[in-house]
Amino acid sequence: MDGTYWAYGNPYAAYAYAGPNPQVAGLTGGGGSSRGRAPGAEFAATCERTANIANWPFGQIEAAIAPTSDQQVLLSDLRSAANRAAGMLKASCPSSFPLTPPGRLQAMSSRLEATLAAVDLVRPPLARFYDSLSDEQKARFNAIGPEPGREGMQARGGEREQRAAQSCGGSKPGLIDLPIEQIEATVRPTNAQAQALDRLASASRSAVEALEAACPDVVPQTPVGRLDAMHDRLAAMVNAAKTLQPALSGFYASLNNEQKAAFNTLGRPT
Repeated sequence: MDGTYWAYGNPYAAYAYAGPNPQVAGLTGGGGSSRGRAPGAEFAATCERTANIANWPFGQIEAAIAPTSDQQVLLSDLRSAANRAAGMLKASCPSSFPLTPPGRLQAMSSRLEATLAAVDLVRPPLARFYDSLSDEQKARFNAIGPEPGREGMQARGGEREQRAAQSCGGSKPGLIDLPIEQIEATVRPTNAQAQALDRLASASRSAVEALEAACPDVVPQTPVGRLDAMHDRLAAMVNAAKTLQPALSGFYASLNNEQKAAFNTLGRPT
């Protein structure tokens, strides 16, 4: 949501998300900089990297739980689902970064919906495989995480949970204090446009409240539980985007060309 409003990253928020600069977007021939980084390129690379969410460590899983022949079949089903999910995620990566706020929100929504569909695709075979395991196998599967090894997990587990809490339920100045005042100062809305901006502000608050309410109270301990928590979080983000889209599109449509150009580049250094 922060990236929807701030085309070049919110300069006031620690969780700022930056959009493309003109050079990265291919709009100029110059080689200028964007505060020392190339956000458009970062976006494309991030989209490709997040497709790896479906790349499960199957070799590690198999070595840890020593599946029986029947469990091997279920594990193969899970591997096939994960491969299809990865393909869905890669296919959802846009070829270019949209330069308008409604376009950025639509791209975000499409990406979230594809990720949610990928989670829904993987969940049934994961549940079937997990249910087929013995208690000892389940305990070994539960212990497999992004940082394998008991010593590393014990040393960094608290740190990871703290980061997870900060990323979901922690304070986010840029998200809570969305730049409605900056938008107003930038586009200088007429009285009629001010009413549309008020509707956008109200929709933004509702979307933020929905996101905050979807933060999990605990960190799930099983792979199925973690996937379910991811599903709920993604569903909340999809619904937040849907809440925001009509108000944002309505306000943007009410602007003249000069106002749209100013809104498109909100936050860009002059």
